[in-house]
Amino acid sequence: MRLAELSGQSGVSTATIKYYLREGLLQPGRRVSATQADYGEDHLRRLRLVRALIQIGGVSVADAREVIAAAEDESLDHHLRLGAATRMLPTVEKPDEDDPAIATACRSVEALLERLGWSCEPGMDLLNPAHRRLIDSVAALVRLGYPCDTESLLPYGRLAAQLAVTDLDLVEEQATPSEQIEAAVALTVLYEPVLLSLRRMAHAEESARRF
Repeated sequence: MRLAELSGQSGVSTATIKYYLREGLLQPGRRVSATQADYGEDHLRRLRLVRALIQIGGVSVADAREVIAAAEDESLDHHLRLGAATRMLPTVEKPDEDDPAIATACRSVEALLERLGWSCEPGMDLLNPAHRRLIDSVAALVRLGYPCDTESLLPYGRLAAQLAVTDLDLVEEQATPSEQIEAAVALTVLYEPVLLSLRRMAHAEESARRF
């Protein structure tokens, strides 16, 4: 397809597509003349991924470029490529380890991961933004005096483990390793708002039932 057709099918303007091409977010098309190129399904799928990252996930252009580079890094095995791509999505800064609430949160999270049987090697929190966010979130609960001990957190961890199976089943349905990596990133961005919305709707339903 030509650029105008790619724009029509993807819902991304031609000007934005040209910008993505210049920034390296979209691979060049097959040149057919000095001023024209052909684009295929790979370009359409990549555009949808970039759009999800930037417009829905709030990822900067520079970070989106890094996500795509990680997804295409064939020096990593498939598990690491999936992780490298999703770890680059926006997250919080590393918690302040001198904060007493952070120390309490670290102990709770470490005990939680042990109960769940999840691997967490020393130093991995420096590489995994989700781990850092979890500690920061638990520390906020500590400061406000809400339950955040291991037993209180365990039901959330068990639900997350069940959701992971559902998520990875969706990823594994994709035909190629490259498509699976793109799906892992896109589904991380798109399904987290779905999960949050359903949780809040469930709260409303349960509140109406109880009160």
